[in-house]
Amino acid sequence: MEKKERAANNRTLTLEPEEIEDLKSRLLTESNISAETDIVNRTLNGDILKMLEFTPDGFADLIIIDPPYNLSKNFNGMKFASRSQEGYDEYLATWFPAVCKKLKSNGSLYICGDWKCTSSLQRAVERELTVLNRITWQREKGRGAKSNWKNGMEDIWFAVKNPADYYFDVEAVKMKRKVLAPYKADGKPKDWDEESEGNFRLTYPSNFWDDISVPFWSMPENTDHPTQKPEKLYAKLILASSRPGDIVFDPFLGSGTASVVAKKLGRRFCGIEQNEEYCLWAEKRLALAETDKSIQGYSDGVFWERNSGKWQGK
Repeated sequence: MEKKERAANNRTLTLEPEEIEDLKSRLLTESNISAETDIVNRTLNGDILKMLEFTPDGFADLIIIDPPYNLSKNFNGMKFASRSQEGYDEYLATWFPAVCKKLKSNGSLYICGDWKCTSSLQRAVERELTVLNRITWQREKGRGAKSNWKNGMEDIWFAVKNPADYYFDVEAVKMKRKVLAPYKADGKPKDWDEESEGNFRLTYPSNFWDDISVPFWSMPENTDHPTQKPEKLYAKLILASSRPGDIVFDPFLGSGTASVVAKKLGRRFCGIEQNEEYCLWAEKRLALAETDKSIQGYSDGVFWERNSGKWQGK
């Protein structure tokens, strides 16, 4: 594992040589897992279909999935090739139905995608579950495009097994927004509060999120994973669709964001990831979460707009 030279103020997570063996010992692999192994609060390092054999059906309260999009991408030496829409549909069919079997009867599932694969995701989800919504979040990071519109958005499909019985806590995901034109009634603020840091209003969330910052080099949650999801993004999903103590399952764990955020928010977790180095990053982040529960952009029980108030989450 090559160690990159980084600037002094670069906070991207790194692995020290002396940490690696200890972190490896925490992983569940084909060599040390069995049907009797307790997989809760563990990282499973291996092929998704193989590792799903060791996860009980109906064990997860919440499933969050960030699969490879229909793009050619190199995941630390493991290459995913873009394919036709029919080919991507077939790829989803190889694992998505098996993942849905792991969801409790009253559980919820979220799956991430971009404009190119979102129609395939919708079709796959609707075959197994009931779609309740599509969240679109503003992904402000990325290069410009000269012959097309810059892709600044991604989707998250929200689905449940039973639309008559699922958990959703909208009060847990309220957002604190600056009030630009404060209105008063009888000389008092109407539906907003005067604070030392400015005027703010608590608002209910919609299915368009413009307050997310993609991890970058100055954020301690940042890793070298090419498609890492922000902790703040997953915090919204976990707080809205799970209770403390519930199990959050991510079958494409990557560098560990779903497990780390679940731990920080008092949930249990389980994740599958094929790449060993990504698993080690996840384990190091989980260890750091023992003492640092902060989530950038979330503090005092509310989500803050970017660059306002306590958006740093400290």
